[in-house]
Amino acid sequence: MIHETEIRRRDRSLSREEATALLDAGEYGILSTVGADGQPYGVPLNYVRDGETLLLHGALEGRKIEHLRNDDRVSFCVVGLAETVREKFTTRYESVIVSGRAELIEDFERKAEMLRKFCKRFAPKNKSNHAEATEKFLTKFLDQTAVILVSLESISGKAHRH
Repeated sequence: MIHETEIRRRDRSLSREEATALLDAGEYGILSTVGADGQPYGVPLNYVRDGETLLLHGALEGRKIEHLRNDDRVSFCVVGLAETVREKFTTRYESVIVSGRAELIEDFERKAEMLRKFCKRFAPKNKSNHAEATEKFLTKFLDQTAVILVSLESISGKAHRH
């Protein structure tokens, strides 16, 4: 069950529905992790929200994977509107931050199922051979791709639109 996180500026707080809609509308966000040495790391990734989980993908090795093997706690931030209003010394923005626990998916069938969701969301939809192209992609890249499932624990959204 995802709980809402309180924010300092309650007057700018988004409802859970608004925060979820912003999360659904985004195409990429910043995944934040921490290494064994305490060093933080943020990396931009595209994602798919699937109920109370986020699906992420990337290389099978590297800093992100090392961090996740050390500590499964993550934060993921998506920014919608971001516009500096210089004459008013402010910024118009909207953002959502979720946190949860990350799991590296090892099972090939689960990985394939999750990557199909990426293809459904991000691949061209006007192709008559979409399913065929997806399966061809999976055949080529499934064993070279890490799939990360983040079980969401909290969500908060904030906006300043005026």
